[in-house]
Amino acid sequence: MRDQYGRNIDYLRVSLTDRCNLRCIYCMPEDGIEKLRHEDILRFEEVLQIIRAFAKIGGRKIRFTGGEPLILKGITELIRETSQIPGIEDIALTTNGMLLADMADDLKKAGLKRVNISLDSLKPDKFNQITRGGDVKKILAAIEKCLSVGISPVKINVVLIKGVNDDEVQDFAKLTVNLPLHVRFIELMPLGEGKKYYQSGYMSSNEIMMRIPDLIPLEDDMPGTAKMYKLKNAKGKIGFITPMSCKFCSSCNRIRLTSVGTIKPCLHSEAEISIKEYLSNEAFLVAALKNAVFGKPREHYLEDGNASKSLKMMYQIGG
Repeated sequence: MRDQYGRNIDYLRVSLTDRCNLRCIYCMPEDGIEKLRHEDILRFEEVLQIIRAFAKIGGRKIRFTGGEPLILKGITELIRETSQIPGIEDIALTTNGMLLADMADDLKKAGLKRVNISLDSLKPDKFNQITRGGDVKKILAAIEKCLSVGISPVKINVVLIKGVNDDEVQDFAKLTVNLPLHVRFIELMPLGEGKKYYQSGYMSSNEIMMRIPDLIPLEDDMPGTAKMYKLKNAKGKIGFITPMSCKFCSSCNRIRLTSVGTIKPCLHSEAEISIKEYLSNEAFLVAALKNAVFGKPREHYLEDGNASKSLKMMYQIGG
């Protein structure tokens, strides 16, 4: 379905939970969060109802996010049932990777096609500090496992913060030489906990690119958020996601479903549309999704005051 600006919105990002087994410094408060009540969170059956309704208006791509989606029991079966919905062609997952190595084979068999793994340092001590408890060895094992079972592409999401992990730019780029990975550098956004680091830690993609010589630009006819490059003779690719320095709103093809049953047509807008009350009537649910899609804002305004207008934190929306 097309929104009022002619964009084809066929991609739904589904946040299944606000809970996570890590506490990344730019995402989640160190002391954790006030957990939602169980009855406030969508059940998997309700999530599937919404995905079916989204498919009826032209949705074809689903991404499950969190918090951390792999902490939830039944996630493999949710992916399996999603894969059987007519019209859904692509199922992806965004994860911190801590639990992924042991689950990758079953997730692939259930219908998972692609995975994005957050990895902000290759150094064990620094990774542990950034994530407040993560083990980088588990993430590297998950990457290896995903590649071995045929999940493709495997994308590595790197949020760079000046003075924290920007000394590893070339190390991340070198990962793509011998492995068919998509390493994607993401500009830090002034959203939630990220506001604390933004003023001193923000790095534009241009700054990052200057540290990786001999990048070869790639043409990509698929809609997406990343500008793609590669190194000579490399098996993988390097991407740059530029929400701050170069907006990609004109080609945005997604809306977001939160774990409490609201639609966020734009990540950085305060606007949310509750659809939970329409779950008992499919026609009303389809109509509510159509209205949410059609009313998607033209663009975000992160550059206005360097602050997101979202009323939710990133862990409540999904990566």
